[in-house]
Amino acid sequence: MQKIGVLTSGGDAPGMNAAVRAVVRKAIYHGVEVVGIKRGFAGFIEGDMAPMNRSSVADIIQRGGTVLRTSRSEEFRTPEGRALAFENVERYGLQGLVVIGGDGSFRGAKLFAEEYDIPVIVIPGTIDNDINGTDYSIGFDTAVNTAVGAIDKIRDTATSHERTFVIEVMGRDSGFIALSAGLAGGAETVIIPEQPVDVDVICKKVSKGFKQGKLHSIIVVAEGAIRGIELAKQIKLQTGFECKPTILGHLLRGGSPTVFDRDLASRMGAKAVELLLSKVSCQMVGTLRGDIIGVDFCEVISVKKPIDLEMYRLVDILAI
Repeated sequence: MQKIGVLTSGGDAPGMNAAVRAVVRKAIYHGVEVVGIKRGFAGFIEGDMAPMNRSSVADIIQRGGTVLRTSRSEEFRTPEGRALAFENVERYGLQGLVVIGGDGSFRGAKLFAEEYDIPVIVIPGTIDNDINGTDYSIGFDTAVNTAVGAIDKIRDTATSHERTFVIEVMGRDSGFIALSAGLAGGAETVIIPEQPVDVDVICKKVSKGFKQGKLHSIIVVAEGAIRGIELAKQIKLQTGFECKPTILGHLLRGGSPTVFDRDLASRMGAKAVELLLSKVSCQMVGTLRGDIIGVDFCEVISVKKPIDLEMYRLVDILAI
């Protein structure tokens, strides 16, 4: 293998740059050329591509976002769009592809690999951490740390004013950020899409807490379970307590990646190149109990990653 392409797709995640850096420098170490594909699959279709070298990835390991930029491409979902992308594979002489992104990116990569028989390795880069087959995805640790930092600050105000705060984090279909941040931030309640929402139970819990002498109540909610503004309104209506919503939103995607995410991304990027050089295709680079491994696409795409229900129950136990 003499030349490979690398792209970032879908939502950006802190640590993507560290992964790109590792792919480029590991490939160069083995005498393999690298082409950077800009703006994800959209740039792949349009031929927005350029050679990368060691200097291309200098001083990016500490930066959030992605220097290759990213997008979501409806056109790549079509056979015609993928055919245009393959024309650029031939034009640039690519013999392998590394895709860094989430579940939607993986599905597109799988189709492309199967249709055109080109080796493709994917790296999980999503703050949601909802990719099956890996303990962690790039960006999750940074996002959770950002959320916990915000929770700690809001708790100061919540205590000062003896109020309830609803803190909404990203997680349209996944509660991993809310659960981890809620547990680490000492939240009284965590609400996630994977578990049913009972507003009456939440309101009773808030009222009970204040009767027991609690000075505040922190509720962390994933956006896909119920919107924070709506929940805050219902809590105030049913309990009479002042309840303030805070939406962290895209704040969680930005910022310099943590040491954990930089290490993880670097190891995953290097492993992706190793798999391609070993003539492996249609695998995701994952981490299992600290080891960096290859996982078949079928194990990644066909099964939804389960939430840790013991961790979910622990939030309630520790909030007593």
